[in-house]
Amino acid sequence: MQQPVAERAYEHTKHLILDGVVTGGQLLSEGAIANDLGISRTPVHEAFLRLEAEKLLALSSRRGAAVVPMAPDEARDVLEMREAIECSTARRALAGGGPRQEVLAELRGNVSRQRELAARGEVESFVDLDGDFHAGLIRASRNVAALHFHDLLRDRQHRLRWQLLQVGPAEIAMALADHELMLAAIEQGDADEFCRLVGVHVRRHRGIL
Repeated sequence: MQQPVAERAYEHTKHLILDGVVTGGQLLSEGAIANDLGISRTPVHEAFLRLEAEKLLALSSRRGAAVVPMAPDEARDVLEMREAIECSTARRALAGGGPRQEVLAELRGNVSRQRELAARGEVESFVDLDGDFHAGLIRASRNVAALHFHDLLRDRQHRLRWQLLQVGPAEIAMALADHELMLAAIEQGDADEFCRLVGVHVRRHRGIL
């Protein structure tokens, strides 16, 4: 079934914002988005209203649609909550001998693909795998409340990852190195070491902001 045009406009514009194609303060044109997608301006306007409700766009009659920058306080809040969720779920997931073999296989495969993408400098795909890696133990914990809060933070985390990893190739290399150490801690069932590494990972991100 073909996706409704308003939904297409929403997803397209949202990805432009979350992936850093358009940056904070930049203006977006309903007409330009409509032309890009080959649709009328009405569904684009509907999409812009949804994005305003999500605090990703600021609409005004004078300026039009401006991308809302991610404030430093918001970025710190996202990182703080991410650390809390990842550590609490890791302790559950790693209790009793560590995660199931299929979870380990998934995480190992993820890190292996990260190495390939980092070597090729493919930032977009690396960012997606970064998010999947950090979500792996949260899913494995089967903590429904944690999964819910993680889902609520997902868009902000994705946008923040793009900002952090676009700083330069060195940031991707450091992120990969952190993930390899985290994977080793997971393989050993060491929740304390995993949480320590998550803390180091998050503090480095805070230092970039």
